[in-house]
Amino acid sequence: MSEENDKKEWRVQALKRLHKELEEELQRESGVMLTPEESARVHEKIKEEIGERIKLRFEELKTELYEEILREKKKDIKKAVAEGELLYRFGVNIRAQHFLLAVSTFLLIVSGLPLRFHDSVIFKFIIFLLGGIQNSTFLHRLAAAGLMTVCVWHMGWLLVTREGRRDFWELLPKPKDVTDVIQNIRYFLRLTNEKAKFDRYSYIEKFDYWAVYWGVVVMVGSGLLLWLEWLSLRFLPKWVLDIAKEAHRDEALLATLAIVIWHMYNAHLNPSKFPGTLVIWNGLLTKQEMLEEHPHEYEKRLKAAERKSGDR
Repeated sequence: MSEENDKKEWRVQALKRLHKELEEELQRESGVMLTPEESARVHEKIKEEIGERIKLRFEELKTELYEEILREKKKDIKKAVAEGELLYRFGVNIRAQHFLLAVSTFLLIVSGLPLRFHDSVIFKFIIFLLGGIQNSTFLHRLAAAGLMTVCVWHMGWLLVTREGRRDFWELLPKPKDVTDVIQNIRYFLRLTNEKAKFDRYSYIEKFDYWAVYWGVVVMVGSGLLLWLEWLSLRFLPKWVLDIAKEAHRDEALLATLAIVIWHMYNAHLNPSKFPGTLVIWNGLLTKQEMLEEHPHEYEKRLKAAERKSGDR
């Protein structure tokens, strides 16, 4: 506290000296003494000018320090990756897909549920915040376009890229998933001290992935029928649209509950990950996280690295 007071006193004294020097210079130039009002105006001008310059320099310094720290962080990450302490799990492509999917889904929930539960006070307020039913409907369709875009993008990624084909194969359900479920149930019941050991994707992540496929087929299919109602009624009886409407409403609620209860817990609220994992944003896992969550994948990476170094 004393040090802070000393700094404040130093600034006050420096301002007074500057004020006195400027007053004396003005007096020499003009040959007359400054009035108290003029002296006060000089003092305020100095304070204002110094304040603006300090503020400008502070912003410049903040930018310089941020860029410097960012450069150092990137160097640290590259070093950690080279030493095997950090491992890349997801590339930029899949992270960008997840971002668009997350944003689209969030907007679909925020704009869609109020339309279903429009009698609720809370959802009425949300519709009001969105600017009314018309704005909410427009936002819902915009988010639906985002969801359809990421679906086409993802399917193209699966078909065209080697990474996509590999991940699709890894995400297919396998007999080991059943044994992993049984092993974890035994672990949670304290019948064993060993948890299930996962490869690149656990049965939890596979459930998340395939649930999106099911949800997209139902939501996009029924949603397009309702969106293009004028066209749908030219080829289909009205009862088909009635079924599509109910399917759309029920699947929307199911998907929302699955995201809030299942996905949010596993990705963010689980005590081992709270308040959340950054892997889907930066694509990186620590060595310890990889050993804990995906030990079989880590073993495969080690063997691949050994074969690669042996070939050299």
